[in-house]
Amino acid sequence: MNRIDYREAFWFPVGTDDLWETIERFDQFESWWAWLRKFDADTDGLVAGNTLHGIVVPPVPYRLRLDVRLETCLRPHLVQATIEGDVRGSAVMRMEPVDDGTRVSVSWALDMVSPPLRVAARVAYPLMRWGHGRVVEMAVAGFRQNALVGTPLS
Repeated sequence: MNRIDYREAFWFPVGTDDLWETIERFDQFESWWAWLRKFDADTDGLVAGNTLHGIVVPPVPYRLRLDVRLETCLRPHLVQATIEGDVRGSAVMRMEPVDDGTRVSVSWALDMVSPPLRVAARVAYPLMRWGHGRVVEMAVAGFRQNALVGTPLS
């Protein structure tokens, strides 16, 4: 129980190009998501080789340091990344046009690396899964409410 595997799809009321451009607004991330601290990127945009750095503060008593290296970026359809820091793994985001909007399919597999997370995973794995799920829900809700303000159904 030292790993979180996640797979889900979400629909957004904008086209793939518009969604891609919105996601590239790295300077806005901290204002969209209250749980994200000290976010920055090595360079602008969703481009292979770029690394995104941040601290996630989930609804559990721990801060996660993350470095997300973008490995493959095929605009506006695919981002593949590796994750380092307090967790380690890989992630994929696929975007496809669906019903006058974009369906975003995400998946990742994350191993707990830092000693506190490894201990927490052993003694409170259900709480960790719950915290992970809340952060994802908050991410999607924050993106809809803040990044997509003014779009239909946001």
